[in-house]
Amino acid sequence: MRKFVITLLAAAAAPTPLMAQSHDQHGDHSPHAAPEAEDVAPEVDHSTMDHGEMDHSNMIHGTPQPVPDAKPSPNEATGPANAADAIWGADAMRASREELYKSHGDMRIFWLQGDRLEYRARAGQDGYLWDVQGYYGGDINKLWFKSEGEGAFGEAAEQAEVQALYSRAITPFFDLQAGVRHDFAGPDRTHAVIGIQGLAPYMFEIDGAAFLSDKGDLTARVEAEYDQRITDRLILQPRAEMNLSAQDIPELGIGAGIDNVELGLRLRYEIIREFAPYIGIEQEWKTGKSADYARLAGEDPSVTNYVVGVRFWF
Repeated sequence: MRKFVITLLAAAAAPTPLMAQSHDQHGDHSPHAAPEAEDVAPEVDHSTMDHGEMDHSNMIHGTPQPVPDAKPSPNEATGPANAADAIWGADAMRASREELYKSHGDMRIFWLQGDRLEYRARAGQDGYLWDVQGYYGGDINKLWFKSEGEGAFGEAAEQAEVQALYSRAITPFFDLQAGVRHDFAGPDRTHAVIGIQGLAPYMFEIDGAAFLSDKGDLTARVEAEYDQRITDRLILQPRAEMNLSAQDIPELGIGAGIDNVELGLRLRYEIIREFAPYIGIEQEWKTGKSADYARLAGEDPSVTNYVVGVRFWF
């Protein structure tokens, strides 16, 4: 038994072939062994090194790696404009560019929006209002259609008009518009129209136009509105409108200067994106000589409207 135990201890103490191979590769690590000169690594004093400033991102197993070149700028990455012309020629590429423009940037679209279709509760006789617009065309050129009107129930419309306009994009966010407007309520009049429509900084929708009638009357209108999202579907919309005139127009009850101002606030809920009922309040003021004309006609120059309506588009 004693011989068996001694034999096991001796076998455990003897180096295995794998251990021998390891010592052959890495040398004798005992403190009494003197390493050969070529295996001696330079001594590094780690106590004086700032490891926080060392960049280990380019180290693989202790071997420094080259830093990759910086990414090219966008201009360098995309190359020169119309680079294919150098290979295929400008004439051959022109037809391809025109086809790309037609398929991606010159699609014809029809769009129609009922911005305000509303019932108006107010002192005296309740009324109604419509404000509809739409266009057909591409990104640059469009044919616009607009119609507005209002009145009291049981009476003829106080104001009704329709516009047909050619519109051309002059900046990424604004269109220049020109065309004709015809008034149906009151004395029939036709106006030449020039204006702008678009999206001002901070997402204000602006629509401004000047009108020159066939009677020589010069008037103008500026509208602005802003959609403030309360939730994904609940939207609060402040709105302002101002009408101006360069001269008195007694037959229309319009005085020179600022004819009237409207300030409104509407809260709508988008049941679907294309259909949203709303409620709101709007205050109208006639000013200057326009207020005098209103009083002479037995009307109040200041009116508060409580509105219920619907907004849609397709």
